[in-house]
Amino acid sequence: MRPVLPQWSGTLAVKAAAFITVMCCALAALLGVLVHVQVTNQTVGQARDEALQRLTQATERYEAGDTLRRGAGVDPPELPGELRDLAVAGDRGTMVAEREGRPTMWAAGPVDGGRALAVAVDYAQQARTIEGLDRAILWSSGLAIGATLLVGAFAVTRVTRRLHTTALVARRISAGDLDARVNDPRTDRRPGPRPKAGPQDEVAAVAAALDSMAASLQGKLLAEQRFTADVAHELRTPLTGLHAAAELLPPGRPTELVRDRVAALRTLTEDLLEISRLDTGRERVELDTERLGPLAERAVRAAGNGTEVRVVRDVSVETDRRRLERVLGNLVANAHKHGRGPVVLTVDGPVVTVRDHGDGFPEYLVAHGPQRFRTEGGTRGHGLGLTIARGQAEVLGARLEFANAPEGGAVATLRLAAE
Repeated sequence: MRPVLPQWSGTLAVKAAAFITVMCCALAALLGVLVHVQVTNQTVGQARDEALQRLTQATERYEAGDTLRRGAGVDPPELPGELRDLAVAGDRGTMVAEREGRPTMWAAGPVDGGRALAVAVDYAQQARTIEGLDRAILWSSGLAIGATLLVGAFAVTRVTRRLHTTALVARRISAGDLDARVNDPRTDRRPGPRPKAGPQDEVAAVAAALDSMAASLQGKLLAEQRFTADVAHELRTPLTGLHAAAELLPPGRPTELVRDRVAALRTLTEDLLEISRLDTGRERVELDTERLGPLAERAVRAAGNGTEVRVVRDVSVETDRRRLERVLGNLVANAHKHGRGPVVLTVDGPVVTVRDHGDGFPEYLVAHGPQRFRTEGGTRGHGLGLTIARGQAEVLGARLEFANAPEGGAVATLRLAAE
């Protein structure tokens, strides 16, 4: 099972900061070790050379029978045992050890009688130099890491801010705002003076691709909306003539069928015109205060299909009565047409639900909302009624949701703003 990381650990800024910190620490540690080893080797080497030189001088004085200088002696008690054994064995060597609480560089060599001649050179100054160097490396590494983090955070924040802006624009486009654009100055190709900006980078390429996609999508949707409106307007004239001609037909079953189909075609044409008006986004509401319970009952009576109305809690809402009745009427009509009875409309405060007991809404409709004339799996689609209902609900500032009840049946929920 993979560990669950906190939400902040997934942001690009945190990942970049962690990466920069790790790389800075690794680089500082590597450089610090290299400098420390190099300086230490050089310091120890110089002290060793000095100790061996003094050992040579002391050996010459000892062999000449002269008195040894201070710091030199035969088998001194402070001489480290390992170095004493090395000298007794006939070799010369050096070692850093403590002498009277101070760091000392020892050098020892053999003399007659199986004894060791040793020289002690004070190593305290060199030890303090190395300690000071180590402290300087730590402080400079910390300052370098801090400065790099600040610069890196500034650079990464600029990138993440641009990415966040691009993501917000993408969400606005997804929500239906097709006029939304990133307009990154690095992608501005309009003629005339341009704001000062750097060369185009990967974030600018993403922003340009998103703007291009939004413009293309907007163009296609506008063309579709114009086509829908043009078709609806062009159909009105021949339909008017067809309706007048149908009224002149003699009574009978064929005439009833013709009139029924003409009426259905006129309804479809009016729905197309209504959708084209909703698509323009220029619809204006005529607000008035209405009691939601009686308004729902009027909408059900106008539909004339035997829907049960339950008023759990009645409230007053400021709304456009005609548009709200249109929404409720379409929801009720869709429940009777595509579901099964009983169909129940419930008013519970500013929330109105319409439920049937059929097979429920298709999965695509619950996930993405109503889509014009779409069918799923060869079944009959939901026409334009739900599309119009959602469009009118948006004009009213209400939220229309679609779901399926756990025990079966479709549930449409309209949430209004109460006074």
